[in-house]
Amino acid sequence: MANYHIITLANCHINTLANYETDILIIGAGPAGSAAALFLGKLGIASIIVDRSTFPRDKVCGDALSGKVVEVLNKLDRNWTDELSTNEKMLGSWGVTFIAPNGKSLRVPFSTKKEKQTAPGFISKRIDFDDWLVQKVKNSKHTTLFEATEIRSYTRVNNKIIATVKDGKTFNTKLVIAADGAYSSFTKDIAGLKTEPEHNCFGLRAYYKNVQGLDEENFIELHFLNEILPGYFWIFPLPGGYANVGVGMRADKMNNKKINLKKAFESVLQNNPAIRERFSGAEQVGEVKLHGLPLGSKKRKLSGDNYMLCGDAALLIDPFTGEGIGNAMMSGMYAAAQAAQCLQADNFSASFINNYDKELYKRLWPELQLSYRMQQMVTFPSLFNFVVNKANTNKMLRETISCMFEDIDMRARLKSPSFYFKLLFQ
Repeated sequence: MANYHIITLANCHINTLANYETDILIIGAGPAGSAAALFLGKLGIASIIVDRSTFPRDKVCGDALSGKVVEVLNKLDRNWTDELSTNEKMLGSWGVTFIAPNGKSLRVPFSTKKEKQTAPGFISKRIDFDDWLVQKVKNSKHTTLFEATEIRSYTRVNNKIIATVKDGKTFNTKLVIAADGAYSSFTKDIAGLKTEPEHNCFGLRAYYKNVQGLDEENFIELHFLNEILPGYFWIFPLPGGYANVGVGMRADKMNNKKINLKKAFESVLQNNPAIRERFSGAEQVGEVKLHGLPLGSKKRKLSGDNYMLCGDAALLIDPFTGEGIGNAMMSGMYAAAQAAQCLQADNFSASFINNYDKELYKRLWPELQLSYRMQQMVTFPSLFNFVVNKANTNKMLRETISCMFEDIDMRARLKSPSFYFKLLFQ
């Protein structure tokens, strides 16, 4: 085997003719991989991060940056949230509006803290947010980034993983943090995880300008329309008067009903009275794009010998709202913490790394469970209508739903059937 070029804190020069050895190799420079690299850098730990694309690059997404994104960024550097607030490519968002099948809407703030000065969430095109995050990675003295680098195969040798690029270059590593997206080859080939129709969704997205009736506080909109249940139609405002517009539906439901998602999307725009009116003067910008969304509605094994899965590669997308960026960055943060422990103990075994699964699911699983229940509720339109109607007349219920976005303890209480009974029937 060829001699390896050793990556150290003092020696991070790129040599395209050499092979590389590193303790930590991160596959994918999206939100999950970038977050992992940035948290490692904050700990003074060197890593290599590779991505098949060259940034800036587009990604099909709803473009919403939730409070979890803000939480993770604040742990990296509190000044970064202020940067988002003043960046013309980022739009502060203060809440979400749910529109029930009966047309009634429920406006839910992301935060109950009225004095809050900084928006609790943001909306930004992924081409802009991901590039902003990657620039932070490029500025980290502990991280070496390889763009336009597509890994074709992985081989285990002497308790390490060798990743081979299509041009023959190799990376020899003790630990892989796989964050290479919904179609991750590492997830499929090494971790042995596959998407399942019941726990997989497809999302179709297009950009529009001049959509009427966008919220003054940039609330995102989730429309649960009878014609596309159990899927939903979304409208997310963007900077400059643009909007991210799309439709999402679980794969098994699409298959069972033989639904063509693009035709369903076009039908809503053309035939739903409320939507059609708002798009009467709107103009589509760019093409309609489709992407898979692996849902976190099922617990999986997210780690093994010498690896951890993060973000969409770990199948962590919220099954109700479709949010993926917040969960991706959370997973990157937890993966970096576990990687530091692995280095300290010089232990990269599956049994040791399994702590990553435990800690990540401890943080995310109550929320994912609740979202899965809400996803199932959508299959009963009359129940969804009842909850929205009740919330509009019940201040306690409205505030409870708001607290779901900021209070982990409140989410835990929502698992109790008696809690629902008290809210809905008293």
